[in-house]
Amino acid sequence: MICGMSEPAAAESRDDGDLQPEADVFARRCTSRATLQTVTGRWGILALAALSEGSYRFNALRRRVDGVSERMLSQTLQALERDGLVHREVLEAIPPRVEYSLTPLGIEVANRLLDLIELVESHMPEVHAAQQDYDARRRRPL
Repeated sequence: MICGMSEPAAAESRDDGDLQPEADVFARRCTSRATLQTVTGRWGILALAALSEGSYRFNALRRRVDGVSERMLSQTLQALERDGLVHREVLEAIPPRVEYSLTPLGIEVANRLLDLIELVESHMPEVHAAQQDYDARRRRPL
């Protein structure tokens, strides 16, 4: 089964060179779920947003994405690179330096994430009010 398609439909799409199997994040075995998880996970969204500002060396990116551990950032960047969203370039220097930047697909995804980030940030007063209201209701005895 490929991304929610039945096996006969998937075989049909493989036989016809023009058709590509459609991704369906709601399908259990669809690989788009893993990519979506990487992109929208806490560190993925922040790494992509930071890289939308320009290329970063690893430690500079780690400082920009405050709170991420070296291990988590490394794993996140590897996953984003594997999915074709991040480009890793080893620069010839002593010691060798590595820079990370967005691919064209990464730029497109980051732009959508930046819209979401801006939407959330612009509505934080409403979010805080809703949280306070919720917390007040939860504290009331039944």
